[in-house]
Amino acid sequence: MMEPKMIDHLFRHQFGKMVSILTRIFGLEHLDTIEDAVQDTFVKATIAWRDHVPDNPEAWLTQAAKNRTIDLFRKFNAEKGRIPKIDHGPASMAIYDLFLDNEIEDSQLRMIFAACHPALNSKDQLSFSLKTISGFSSKEIASALLLKEETVKKRLTRARKAIQTQGISFEIPQGNDLPRRLNRVLEVIYLIFNEGFHSNRQDILIRQELCGEAIRLCKMLLKNTFTNNSAAYALFALMCFHAARLESKVSPTNEIIDLEHQDRSQWHRPLITLGNHAMIKAVENDEYSSYHIEAAIAAEHLHAHSFKATNWEKILMWYKKLYDLQPSPMTLLNIAMVTLQLGDLEEVHQLLIAIDSKDLEQRAYLYFGAWAEYYVQKGQKTEALDSIDQALELVKNEAERQFLIKKKTNHYGLR
Repeated sequence: MMEPKMIDHLFRHQFGKMVSILTRIFGLEHLDTIEDAVQDTFVKATIAWRDHVPDNPEAWLTQAAKNRTIDLFRKFNAEKGRIPKIDHGPASMAIYDLFLDNEIEDSQLRMIFAACHPALNSKDQLSFSLKTISGFSSKEIASALLLKEETVKKRLTRARKAIQTQGISFEIPQGNDLPRRLNRVLEVIYLIFNEGFHSNRQDILIRQELCGEAIRLCKMLLKNTFTNNSAAYALFALMCFHAARLESKVSPTNEIIDLEHQDRSQWHRPLITLGNHAMIKAVENDEYSSYHIEAAIAAEHLHAHSFKATNWEKILMWYKKLYDLQPSPMTLLNIAMVTLQLGDLEEVHQLLIAIDSKDLEQRAYLYFGAWAEYYVQKGQKTEALDSIDQALELVKNEAERQFLIKKKTNHYGLR
């Protein structure tokens, strides 16, 4: 018997496929009806599988989706006063062809670009992508993005309304419009992965399903001739490099293990190899993105045999290049943290005072954690204690809170 958790995972994975296929057939204007129909299919599956799960549940769901397609055709055409005969023959075959693997991926790519259309509010794009492509419920999206469920529902409604009023087409853009649209698609995938790799949720630090979903979406881009550019390869490499360390980031008791103390033998070598292959493709031309630089930084950590053997000078060089390309307070904070490893405390001080903690928003606790590290190296325990307490006031995630408390008492020797 398949576990309920596995069934939930299967349903979520299939949801995006089905919605994308049906949207390609019926159009974005019917998205609400399509999502309801797919959800209804899953409800029926839950009832049908109560006593016995089919040997091939994915095939069962695919067949159910095909049947639902026919039902929807009848519904839409009945409303127009005509009901085509599509139970068999060429029309039926054309529909069934859209359920072939290559056509499913094409439909999902179309959905990604629709979800990331510039006519949609940038804040709405992420919620809409997680819903339509990845099958997350409003509650799950709210949890992942630290939003109220009502806020998520409003964002989804606003996105659907924009699709209706702006006449957004369900297609992969072409010509000069493609690079700009593709950049936004990559940004959304990057955000999905980051939320999985370092979640903003209070009760959990890592959400592997989000990391896996981001990697899956990026892999689809790489399979398409028009979307597999160097930035997409670099982003895929970056996510592989980070995902390779997921198992070593948290202990079985949900305690954070920092980079210095991670068991490097646990790092997943096949993912590292996959990332290396992607980076080879990413540097075939001289077009470099922020993903290239971040992947280079991640690779430096992976190549080091130990924390002490890390080439901090090279990592600092990459972070400075990243800041020149894409200035941000978080990158500046990372530069300060790397400079701490190099022992240049005067430079660290100048970097930290140049940062406004408010600009870091939910990650502001990291800023005060950096000050604590700085003061410890300076031997100023009182100031270090004040800084770590400020970090503790701001941190939301419980695992990170416990990590800071443990560091305060064991590592810093502060009470």
